[in-house]
Amino acid sequence: MSDRQAHATPLASSGTTTLERISGVVAGLGVVCVALTATTWLRETTEAQSFAGVAFFDWLAVLSAAVGLGVVAVGVGSWTGAFETTPDERAGTLTGVGFGLIAFVAAGLVVSQTLGFGATWQWGGAALFAALVVGGAVVVAPEDLGTAIPVGILGVGVAWVIASGTIDAAWTWSPVGFDVTFPGYLVAPGLVGITGLVGAWASARAYDGFGSRGRQTGAFVLIGLCAALMLAILGILIAFIVRQGFEPATRGFEVGIGPATIPILSDLYPFADEVFIPFIDVDWPFVENGYSFRPDVINGVFPAVMGTFYVVAGAVVLGVPLAVAAAVFLTEYAEQGRFVQVVEVATNGLWSTPSVVFGLFGYAFLVPRLGNQFSLLAGMITLGFMLIPLVLITSREAILAVPDEYRDASAALGVSQWETIKSVVLPAAMPGVMTGVILGVGRIAGETAPILLVMAGGLRDPAPDVLGSFQFSASPPFVTNPELLQAAPNLPYQLYAAITAGVTGENAQAFGWATAFVLLLVVLSFYAVGIGTRIYFRRQLQQ
Repeated sequence: MSDRQAHATPLASSGTTTLERISGVVAGLGVVCVALTATTWLRETTEAQSFAGVAFFDWLAVLSAAVGLGVVAVGVGSWTGAFETTPDERAGTLTGVGFGLIAFVAAGLVVSQTLGFGATWQWGGAALFAALVVGGAVVVAPEDLGTAIPVGILGVGVAWVIASGTIDAAWTWSPVGFDVTFPGYLVAPGLVGITGLVGAWASARAYDGFGSRGRQTGAFVLIGLCAALMLAILGILIAFIVRQGFEPATRGFEVGIGPATIPILSDLYPFADEVFIPFIDVDWPFVENGYSFRPDVINGVFPAVMGTFYVVAGAVVLGVPLAVAAAVFLTEYAEQGRFVQVVEVATNGLWSTPSVVFGLFGYAFLVPRLGNQFSLLAGMITLGFMLIPLVLITSREAILAVPDEYRDASAALGVSQWETIKSVVLPAAMPGVMTGVILGVGRIAGETAPILLVMAGGLRDPAPDVLGSFQFSASPPFVTNPELLQAAPNLPYQLYAAITAGVTGENAQAFGWATAFVLLLVVLSFYAVGIGTRIYFRRQLQQ
């Protein structure tokens, strides 16, 4: 403990609650800043809005200044002994590097864009000098001051830039050498979001008195805030799709109660030949109809929905058994040596391979061997190949996570290795396997590039009737299904065609958003089935 900490006054001890309150409020304001950045970038909040009679940009300036000054208050209070804290003697290299990078970016942009010094050695030298000065000062400064002062400078600086009108809603920035323009109504919230993120991290460190506990709390808050931001963005994106696509997708939607006629035995009901019972009648034209050019008919996506269902179901049927079997072999039978290492590297590489590469493989290898035409079967096989790597990785990890005691207990009872795998290992690993299947299905259900190259059907193609098209014969191959060798519509490709190519004419945008809404429902339905299956297997393990 430093001399400053050892001679803390009783007032400092009683100020701990005040420190927690100030730090908590500042952290909350930082979260608000990050949330406003997300909603503004997604245009859920705009620069034209006002709150309590105060313009949106003025609120951004106030929040940025409040975060910066609040962090400075707790940092200086800790340094002067007003708050009982246990800061380290130095802020640390990692903190210095972080603030040095912020200084590097800020100085480089000011010198190159504002002052007009476009030469690399000019703005690069100035940026490097600023990074070394700021980073070095933070590293050698006490932890409380080294953490708080840079955040205060950042918060107050951003507030001044916004409040002075240097960056307003009409401001634009076109970087030299790049054909892109950044508008002020996005840049200003972005700067405030960075301030809020850093401010929440710094105030979280102060909340637990700096030191090792403070660093742990700060890291937890920073990671949690980033995760929450990603979830919030995902939620807003889903809400945006629902808002844009719900109305055109549900146009003509009706739910009613109607009679169903059911023949019954005359000996049971001698005075009636049939009985009427009520049933729910759902009429959803957009989902039940196909696409036509008739003006009196609501165009729909039923063929595309069925095509998406069949191609995903086929990919699961083809890919999951192969992936699980490979995982069992690599984990339970294969010698853990170079062969297994090579398979691991290859599997990880396949999972990170872009989907269009799988599509090119299907186009060059599968399509010529399946009648040289687009087909539903080619789409199933291509997406099945895409599904195998992730299911293999997650299944292998799930099998490895099964305790060896399970295997030893089964072997002690005289059970064979295969019976142990089938009756003990796989049931215990099944929730993890289903997690991989859920993630994989979520990826392949929305793929467009592979479908465009191997399966794409026309907008007016009928729905594939796979289950009703099986044909049996006494000669090889004994079972055929012509429907599998025909092109089939698909929701992702139909969405691409509707928005990008404008194939639906004047209503292309509304039709596209409605298709996106239905695609979202279909993907969520696959997720729901997968999650329900995983919950079932978990309950079976607990019995």
